[in-house]
Amino acid sequence: MDLSLGDDHTAVRQLAADFTDREIIPYARDWDRRESVDTAIIGKLGELGFLGLTIPEELGGSGGDHLAYCLVMEELGRGDSSVRGIVSVSLGLVAKSIAAYGTAAQKQAWLPGLCSGELLGCFGLTEPETGSDAGSLSTRAESTSDGWSISGSKMFITNGTWADLVLLFARTPEGVSAFLVPTDSAGLTRREIHGKLGLRGQATAELNFDGVRVPRDALLGEPGRGLKVAMSALAKGRMSLAAGCVGIARGCLESSLVYAKQRVQFGKPIAGHQLVQQMIAEMAVDADAARLLVWRVADRIDRGEPFETEAAMAKLFASEAAVRAANNALQVFGGYGYIDEYPVEKYLRDARVTTLYEGTSQIQQLIIGRALTGVSAF
Repeated sequence: MDLSLGDDHTAVRQLAADFTDREIIPYARDWDRRESVDTAIIGKLGELGFLGLTIPEELGGSGGDHLAYCLVMEELGRGDSSVRGIVSVSLGLVAKSIAAYGTAAQKQAWLPGLCSGELLGCFGLTEPETGSDAGSLSTRAESTSDGWSISGSKMFITNGTWADLVLLFARTPEGVSAFLVPTDSAGLTRREIHGKLGLRGQATAELNFDGVRVPRDALLGEPGRGLKVAMSALAKGRMSLAAGCVGIARGCLESSLVYAKQRVQFGKPIAGHQLVQQMIAEMAVDADAARLLVWRVADRIDRGEPFETEAAMAKLFASEAAVRAANNALQVFGGYGYIDEYPVEKYLRDARVTTLYEGTSQIQQLIIGRALTGVSAF
């Protein structure tokens, strides 16, 4: 449904839709089965400017606003959430953080490659014993005569085995600090995690740092202000993830509409049965409501207004809506929805994790509750 987009945004959405239909959807099932997308997709994303959206052109990006970014994330989410995740992390969490907090030298060193797809970034926050409680991480960076020595582990890191750069968060005497760590650094080892329920095409990894040495200018932002960098990135990341969830809900709706018109039971297409229409209506309402919440966040960011609470609302609603839509779609498809001949079982598996990462649904509720009451529950 067209919600009165301007010509430029309509063109961006169409470009992303065409790319998704041509380069992602025909291969998504095979990528899921082999647990890896074709990494050639990264260069293609860069060629179209999708990995540089909202980054100024003078820094190597493709410009554009956050609404354009959300439109692209929705289309990629409709195609394969594993591909959407590549962009959300490398651009949304890493490149945008460098653009916001980096020195001129850091921006010049990393942003052109990240925006072109020649380089890929990952976000090193979560640890084996630290998930929602980001402030309790145990990875440490010790000051040396010529820089820093980093030791510790990170877990569930998207792009982890493909990335050229880790935006790493480690404890220093001043508090948690952020570092830019090349993945070819001595002492850094990576292990890919297999057997995931969803997002199988995405490289998810455990990273281990054993006395990894980086120069002093690897510090991103001020010492002890790493959590500010991380929380700022995650607030915008929630918008990106929510946009991808809108894509999942849309994919469920569109697939269900096609199937319900073709599948005949009790002498007529199942689209003519009231309870099937009820499930389709619920998918449509969820998708549209989630999209409007996402667009509100994008509008507030582009206006320079506070957006953290609205991002939590969008992420909470859109992720739960994606799960509901996938469940409804599976019910519409019946037994056929349970096999990967059709896309809805993958939508369900991919949707489920969206209620967990970049802040669980419960954490989003606490963020919203804190904003409304003025009292922090965590």
